[in-house]
Amino acid sequence: MSAILPEGGLEDAHSRSFWMPGNYQRTVQRTEDAFQACNDIVACFQERARVERQYAQQLAEWSNKWKPLVDTSPLYGSLLKAWKCFLSSADRLASFHSTICRSLVAEDGDRVRSWQKESFHKKFFGGFKESQDFGTSFARAQKPWAKRLKKLEKVRGAYHKVSRREQRVRERELHTQGNPDVAIEKQRKIQEERETAQQEAHKVRERYEKVLEEVTRYAPRYMEEMDSIFDQSQEEERKRISFLKEAFLSIHKHLDVTTNESVKAVYNELHNTLMAIDDQEDLRWWRNTYGPGMPTDWPQFQECTPERKSRKEKVKKLVEQKPVEQKAAIEKSTMIGGVKVRALYDYDGQETDELSFKSGEEFLKIEDEDDQGWCRGVLEGGREGLYPANYVEVV
Repeated sequence: MSAILPEGGLEDAHSRSFWMPGNYQRTVQRTEDAFQACNDIVACFQERARVERQYAQQLAEWSNKWKPLVDTSPLYGSLLKAWKCFLSSADRLASFHSTICRSLVAEDGDRVRSWQKESFHKKFFGGFKESQDFGTSFARAQKPWAKRLKKLEKVRGAYHKVSRREQRVRERELHTQGNPDVAIEKQRKIQEERETAQQEAHKVRERYEKVLEEVTRYAPRYMEEMDSIFDQSQEEERKRISFLKEAFLSIHKHLDVTTNESVKAVYNELHNTLMAIDDQEDLRWWRNTYGPGMPTDWPQFQECTPERKSRKEKVKKLVEQKPVEQKAAIEKSTMIGGVKVRALYDYDGQETDELSFKSGEEFLKIEDEDDQGWCRGVLEGGREGLYPANYVEVV
């Protein structure tokens, strides 16, 4: 679709044409513009990296703020698990967005910087070698053309000048013809002046046409040389565009959370946890833990049972009933110093002469196991008593 040009638009378009002297500078300038564009791209996505880092920090802070409150929440069961999953998901997403930040800076930013260093070579006095080389090549190719254009412009100006003068003389001649107030001699001089101007205009026109023909003959060579240099600059620009396309795709890959399997896993897990909220199961758990489902000892008739004799009394009675030699053996079972043992399970003493301890607790065994499976020991605080032999192991 053609555009409507304003008055003088054709001349403006002609003056801006690539083929006119010096207008190749816009093409040469692309090198420096591309270098600056790389700086802008790096700065742009470094700022995006800061946004990702700040978002990761805010996610982590949000999660840490709410964890204590959620842990003490009155919610329970699958509903509490779902709420906690939001916080754990935020922790995982914070880690992921921190990774995005590092990728944008360490991978994408460094990649563009490295490519800049390889592709653009600064001159000592400013500018880049690449743009200077293209500028020199264009100037060299355009120099003969510019000289011819300048010559053409000069001879064209001379032709237009003499043509306007001829036109003025011709108008004067037409004005004086048939005018009785103008002397014949003056009319003759005007006629001679018009003939001289006409001859001069014809001569200058021939020179103008000759120079124009020379310029026209040289145009194909000029166009070929300029096209060749322009194609080289286009190839360099193509490489720049291709590289920046790959750089943008890399940035997109790092930023696109919709295709990241880790993020998908986070939200899938969160969704599954939310879908697993089960009102019936939560109500059943509450009923059995804090409601009517709790076990209890309903009152019932209990027979009186004789008091349990302490092992000390049993041992004393046993010793009294044994022969002398057996008494000595029993008394020998009391160990000097004791043997260190470790509790395998928790045990709460049922009688006052029994020890109570927790799994993993260590203490001393000072008497071997009797025929009823009981040993005597001493806790770290000095308390002495009985305990089941199968509740401990020797350290």
